[in-house]
Amino acid sequence: MYFLGINWNPEGTLFKLGFVQIKYYNLLWIAAFVVGWFIMKKIFQNEKKSMEKLDSLFIYTVVSIMLGARLGHVFFYDWDYYKDHLVEILLPIRESANSSLFGIINGYEFTGFTGLASHGATIAAIIGVWLFCRKWDDIRMLWMLDRLVIPSAIGACFVRLGNFFNSEINGKVVHKSYFLATRFIRDSDDMPAYKAMAITKEATENAAYKAIEHNPEFAGILQTIPYRHPAQLYEAICYFFVFLFLQMIYWKTDKKEKQGYIFGLFMVLLFTVRFFVEFFKKSQGGFESSLGLLSTGQWLSLPMIAIGFYFMYRPSPIFYRD
Repeated sequence: MYFLGINWNPEGTLFKLGFVQIKYYNLLWIAAFVVGWFIMKKIFQNEKKSMEKLDSLFIYTVVSIMLGARLGHVFFYDWDYYKDHLVEILLPIRESANSSLFGIINGYEFTGFTGLASHGATIAAIIGVWLFCRKWDDIRMLWMLDRLVIPSAIGACFVRLGNFFNSEINGKVVHKSYFLATRFIRDSDDMPAYKAMAITKEATENAAYKAIEHNPEFAGILQTIPYRHPAQLYEAICYFFVFLFLQMIYWKTDKKEKQGYIFGLFMVLLFTVRFFVEFFKKSQGGFESSLGLLSTGQWLSLPMIAIGFYFMYRPSPIFYRD
C-alpha cells in the first residue's frame, strides 16, 4: 500500500552560495512572510488602510516573530545548552570541533537559524503589534490582531513543513504499517550525524546518510532506525484548515466587527491543535521533566487557549486607544 513505511532522508539544504546554506526550512519561513504580506495587502485594501502602514507592519512582525521564536526556543526548551553558548542564541552558528566558520574561525559551523518556538513567536508578535499600534492613532491593537492571525495560521503551516524537511520535531515510534509511518533517517536521536559518519566511514554527514539508505552493506543499520509519526505533517495540515476557517470567518461573517473575536478563535484553534499533536511527538525537552503529566508544549498551550476563550467571550472591548 502507498504511504506506508516511508524512508525520509532529504539533505535539508537546497543549494549553497559559498559558505551560506540555503535550506528548505529557511525558504519556507521566507514563503510564510511573503504569503502573509499578500494576504494582509488584500485585507488592508478591503479595510481602506494605506500600504505605508502595511510596510511598517511587515517590519515589526518579521523582527518580533523571528526574535520571539528564537528566544522562546532558547528559554523554554534548551536553556541548559545555551547558557554555556550565549553567542549562538542570535547568530546562525553552532559549536563544532571539526568545522571552520568562513575558513577563519575554527570550532564553529554555519547552520542557519534552527530552533524556533511557536509560543515565543506568538508572545513576541503580540508585543510587536502593540508597538506598531502605538505608532498609528487610527489602528487599534485588537483590530490588527484579528486580521494578522489569518496569515499567521498559514505561516505556521509553512514552518511545520520546514520542520519536516529538517527531520526535526519528529513523532513517537510507530509500526511501519501505520498510515504515513516515516523512518526519519536523519533523526538526531535515532541516528545522529557523528554516529552515521562513524558507521559508514564517510567524510560528510550527507554521504553517510545516503550510504545508510542505499548501500546494501548498511541494510541492517537502516532497519534499526524506527518508523515514527510525521507529527510535523499532522500539525501543518491542521494549521492549513485553521487558516481556511479564519479566512471564512473574516470574509463571510460579521465576527470581525467584534474586536478580539478572531484573535481569540485563532488562539483556541491553533493551540488546541498543538496540544493534541503533542501526544504524537517525542519529547522536545524543556521543563516537562519537573512538572510531569504533560509535555512542555502542552503546558505552554494551555494558557494560550485560555486567553483565546477570554477574547472570544469577554464582556466588553479592551486595549482601545484613546
